Amino acid sequence: MEILSPREVPLGGVRAMTVRRTLPQRQRTFVGAWCFVDHYGPDEVDPQGGMVVPPHPHTGLQTASWLFTGEVEHRDSAGHHAFVRPGELNLMTAGRGISHSEYSTAGTTVLHGAQLWLALPDSDRNTDPGFEHYVPGPVGGEGWEARVFLGSLLGSTSPVVTFSPLLGAELRLAAGTTLEIPVDPAHEHGLLLDSGSLTVGDEALKAHELGYLEPGRDLLEVTAAEDALLLLLGGPPFGEQIVMWWNFIGRDHDEVAGYREQWQRLVTAGDGDDRFSLPADDPLPPLPAPALPNARMVKRG
Repeated sequence: MEILSPREVPLGGVRAMTVRRTLPQRQRTFVGAWCFVDHYGPDEVDPQGGMVVPPHPHTGLQTASWLFTGEVEHRDSAGHHAFVRPGELNLMTAGRGISHSEYSTAGTTVLHGAQLWLALPDSDRNTDPGFEHYVPGPVGGEGWEARVFLGSLLGSTSPVVTFSPLLGAELRLAAGTTLEIPVDPAHEHGLLLDSGSLTVGDEALKAHELGYLEPGRDLLEVTAAEDALLLLLGGPPFGEQIVMWWNFIGRDHDEVAGYREQWQRLVTAGDGDDRFSLPADDPLPPLPAPALPNARMVKRG
């Protein structure tokens, strides 16, 4: 098992919340099509802080929002206004281009969850923007419970349609529980341990780490020495290279630079061509894009 340790990244403005980012890293870009894993909390929410992410753009990806505690309000330029709540999947498809905002709600005192991105295959990355909401029912047995929000696992299947085969599930194990999980041997897998203590086979995984397992296994055996909460992510190797910068995924430097230029025209002049627009009735102005790097961006993956 390859261990990916998190790095802390501020998210937002002056009172930015801190997230733990385990993907991407220099040595690994993907787990299946999963290309970005931010994990945060449990954090007490400052009445003037919390999650405050004004309208910002995305291309070529899907965002999967998953909460353990708290509530986040979502608005996007495709006209969707929804709330992210614990145990409920909000999957936003950026496709050719979308913008959205995320704010923790006034009643949220503790915020705890994960923000995940999925790269869209080249054949589908210019699809129309979209949004799906799904509430998976729990499945379980002695000492364990699972909520499968994408793909199939442990007898539960999500109806949410994705652009490549995927697995996404929350697992909770009581202390002393060993669970054998049948998995697709064509998939690679990532186990993000939120809390507790876990061994995968005979290898240890610490809280906040992401354990990567290459394809070839048809069974994962996990044991919790203490109560454990984790996300299990998977999919076949993505098989494509991407350029990922700021909130954009493209296929080369010039394409991503073009997305930035279009977004900046919307921010400064109100003209995003036919790619970008803004969520209706958003309380804050859109975020300007940062400056491009001095060097040309290279493909990864």
